[in-house]
Amino acid sequence: MDTTTGAGTRRRMRSGAVALGGMGLLAAGLVACGSSGEPDKRCADRATLQKLNDNECRSGGRGAYYYGGSTSSGKVKGGSFDKSAVTRGGIGGHSGSSGG
Repeated sequence: MDTTTGAGTRRRMRSGAVALGGMGLLAAGLVACGSSGEPDKRCADRATLQKLNDNECRSGGRGAYYYGGSTSSGKVKGGSFDKSAVTRGGIGGHSGSSGG
């Protein structure tokens, strides 16, 4: 009986199992990120819609969190200061709202 052939087969199988396990963890991580239910948020001034440093939204700063949308030319747009008004899509989904 040749024991080196058996050991080589076992070693290859373990490598395959590690690769498959790693791919499963990656897929689970992507799904978890995409389905968190939390919209993107950024700190902004309510009056001017100017994007601010996150510190301005913490501990009594002048900013408030703006959910969804995007930032263009230093100003937020396409979202809302009301978190419940914005939904987040899953993988490939669209976050934010459309306005006219």
